[in-house]
Amino acid sequence: MSKRELVYIIYKVKTVFDFMPYLHFNMAMLLPYINEQFNGVIWRMEIDSITDTVFLEIRNTADKQVSFASINLNTGHINFKNLTRPERWLTGIEAAYQGILLLHQYQSASSPAHKGVIAVDGVTGTELWSNYIYAFDSITTGGAVLYNTQLQPKKLFVTNVKTGATLKAFEPLKDTVPDNYITTADILPLSSLPPQLDAVTPVGDFIHSVYFNNYRIVSLHMDNTGALNQNLFIINNNQTVYEDILNADIQKMQPEAFILHKNHLLYIKNKSKIKAITL
Repeated sequence: MSKRELVYIIYKVKTVFDFMPYLHFNMAMLLPYINEQFNGVIWRMEIDSITDTVFLEIRNTADKQVSFASINLNTGHINFKNLTRPERWLTGIEAAYQGILLLHQYQSASSPAHKGVIAVDGVTGTELWSNYIYAFDSITTGGAVLYNTQLQPKKLFVTNVKTGATLKAFEPLKDTVPDNYITTADILPLSSLPPQLDAVTPVGDFIHSVYFNNYRIVSLHMDNTGALNQNLFIINNNQTVYEDILNADIQKMQPEAFILHKNHLLYIKNKSKIKAITL
């Protein structure tokens, strides 16, 4: 082996070792496994904890068009996107359970009262059943609680979400609400800001924060040359392993910015993009 070849090998080995700290740092960084943009405002998000599926209602005010999306939270796979209904605007998400997305319509364009129940397969987007006389009340472990809008006083009954078949009369003491496995952040005083964020200059008197799996997730507001940004930080092992801007150039303080579902952190960015990170 020549002297020149030996020097080159030593140089390459040294380069690899010099680069290793950088590799270690980046290996610790988190990346979103769901990062999906929509053509409209994400108006509502509903999670089916049985199948770990997140459903989204997206409203495009310019086109007066509502669409729906379904994403598997375990894999990040998009089951469907841009799913529309014959009723373009006066429809929305009611609930999701056992792999079924329940939609509603409205009694009229000027009324907030819901009417009608449409059941959609959460994977294919195919309509399974519908009833435009019934209305939705709640979800129980036994199924969807509905009532006939043409009857007074209101009588609640439990319905099979997959078939629409009436199962029995609703019994408040027996028909329990299923666990949604959702954790929301605590509102804490600004004095509880983690030391890892000492360089950050927050706006306001509080932060949103939660601990999970050795991670601390924090959202707060920061001044952006006269406008407000709402920022997200994730801290692990005394270092910031993820950060993002939740809402840019907003006019006022925003409410709760993220949720945890089991071990998945979900948040909406600038009202039209959903992101998810596994913790």
